[in-house]
Amino acid sequence: MSAATTRSRTPDRLCVEAVALARAAAEEAAYPGVVGEHTAAVAEGDRVVTHFFECKDSGYRGWRWAVTVTRASRAKNVTLDETVLLPGDDALLAPEWVPWSERLRPGDMGPGDLLPTDAEDLRLEAGWSGEDAPPPNSVVSTEMAELVEAEDADVTDRAVVPVRGSITSVAEELGMRRARVLSRYGLHSAADRWDESFGAKTPMAQAAPASCVSCGFLVAIGGSLGQAFGICANEFSPADGRLVSLSYGCGGHSEAAVMPKPLRPAPPVLDSMASDEFHLRPYPDSGSVPTTDPLAPDLGHS
Repeated sequence: MSAATTRSRTPDRLCVEAVALARAAAEEAAYPGVVGEHTAAVAEGDRVVTHFFECKDSGYRGWRWAVTVTRASRAKNVTLDETVLLPGDDALLAPEWVPWSERLRPGDMGPGDLLPTDAEDLRLEAGWSGEDAPPPNSVVSTEMAELVEAEDADVTDRAVVPVRGSITSVAEELGMRRARVLSRYGLHSAADRWDESFGAKTPMAQAAPASCVSCGFLVAIGGSLGQAFGICANEFSPADGRLVSLSYGCGGHSEAAVMPKPLRPAPPVLDSMASDEFHLRPYPDSGSVPTTDPLAPDLGHS
């Protein structure tokens, strides 16, 4: 062990005895009555000592006032270095800070809330890459074509072949395999219900920065309903997994951004833009103001 290390572990006597100086500094930094008993004096280095005082503030249970004092080489005057409030071993501390993106849970978003998406959000990708190859999730991609062929082969092996000429066979030829489909009335009734729950008139949509038609989390659907509805794929949206109107919206829009509100200037003390009204006293004769009127201006005439 070197001599410098040995000196740093040995508290300086003058610095250790400067308890009154350290207490005065702590009381100056705090308000009266919160600096308690002197608990320890720890050497921080050559002629550098930190004095610890108990903190009696009920909001800082287990915290300590730390006052560091020092003196120059061959000097007898002890001077103040710094005063801080530090947590002790059993101090009451705030929980570790967690970014909002990790604290957010599905269902936390309400009307008017905005959820900006990161430029590198893994849930989103460019709508057009400039390449001829379709994206992996496209219905014309090679991967999807192979999956469809495998599914069709599996279904064909186990399905019962319908009798030709029956309603089932006609539906199968159309790719529907259903004897009956939704009528126009049933389609409109369902659309009205869905629009009432997730449409443009809902409080969430009224406070949204944009509608779902321009959101990257919208999954398009086929058929005539695809002209007015889609499926929300944002897990933080209240409509996640629901059929939403294209005019619906929420704060989880893929292009949402928190924009600061413009500052409103204070109203002017003297309004120099508005006109002042002057009320003239009416007269029954000619409407002119007589010269004997005390309120009439003096024009210098006799």
